[in-house]
Amino acid sequence: MEIKKNNRRDYDTQARHRRDYEGRPDGRKEGRNEDRTFSKGRSGDKTRGAYSRSGSQSRAGRPFVKKTKTKAVPQTPATEVRLNKFIANSGICSRREADRLILAGAVTVNGQVVTELGSKVDVRHDTVLFGGEKLRGEEKVYIIMNKPKGFVTTTSDPHAEQTVMDLLTKCPARVFPVGRLDKNTTGVLMFTNDGELSEKLTHPSFNKKKIYEVTLNNSLREEDFKKILSGINLEDGAIKADDLHYVDAEDRRKVGIEIHSGKNRIVRRIFESLGYQVKALDRVYFAGLTKKGIKRGQWRYLSEGEVNILKMGAFN
Repeated sequence: MEIKKNNRRDYDTQARHRRDYEGRPDGRKEGRNEDRTFSKGRSGDKTRGAYSRSGSQSRAGRPFVKKTKTKAVPQTPATEVRLNKFIANSGICSRREADRLILAGAVTVNGQVVTELGSKVDVRHDTVLFGGEKLRGEEKVYIIMNKPKGFVTTTSDPHAEQTVMDLLTKCPARVFPVGRLDKNTTGVLMFTNDGELSEKLTHPSFNKKKIYEVTLNNSLREEDFKKILSGINLEDGAIKADDLHYVDAEDRRKVGIEIHSGKNRIVRRIFESLGYQVKALDRVYFAGLTKKGIKRGQWRYLSEGEVNILKMGAFN
C-alpha cells in the first residue's frame, strides 16, 4: 500500500508539470515568476538574492545603459595665419610695420605681390619673400640692452653711421627693437622677433609705464614742476606726467619722470615746451625691465621668468 501511495504522488506531480508546459513552444514554464531574473543580493549572497521584474531593469527600476568610451579626436593644428603675423614672427618687424610693407607691395606670396591686409598664408606650403629673401618662422628670442648714446634705433638705415643692430652682431637670431629711443637717448631697449608681444608692449592702447631720468640745462622751477604734473598742451594734444621727482635734492637739474604715453620724443618735448634744454635722457624702466647689471652698450637674453611676466602683462 505504501508503494502505491508514492507512485500516485509522483503521477500527480508529473501531470501538473505537463499542464504548465503545455502549449509553450519555447518550453518555458508559465507562472507569475516567469519574468523574474535573479541578481546578487544586498547581503552578497551569489546563489539567491533580490530580483527584479524584468532582466532589462536594474534593482532601482531604471533601464540599464551600457557605457561606451568615446575616443578623443586629435585636433589638427592651424596652418593658416595672417600674413602680417607671419612676417612679424620671422623677425623682420612688428605687425603694424608688416602691414605697411604689405600695402607698399614689398611682400610676395608664391611669386605674387600681396597688398590686401588680412590675407592669410599656409605656413607649411606657401613661400613668402621680402626683399627677395625667403621668410620663415624662427624660435622666439627676447633681449634687453642698455643702449648707448649715438646709435639710431632701427633695423637698417643707409644714412645712419651706427644703429643698435651693430651692437647685436653676436646674436644669431634676427630680431628688431621694441619701440624706439632717440639717437642721443640711452637706457633700456628691448629686442625680439615676437611680433605679437612687440605690438602688445608698444601700442598706445596698452599704456605701459616708462621711467626716464632727465638732465636739464637749468634747475626745474617749482611752477614748471606743478605744470608737468597737472598737464600741459603740446602741438599734438595735452599731456601730463604720472609722477615726477627730483633725483638729487641739491641739484634740481636732474629729475625722474614716469609716463605712459608712447608719443614720439614726448619727454624731450615736455621740457622743451617750458624753455629747457635736455642735456641727457636715460630710460631706466620699460615694461617691468631695468638695465640693472648691464653695462652701457651691452645686452643679455631675458630669463624665462621675465618673458612670462611680459606675456602675462604682470607689470605696470
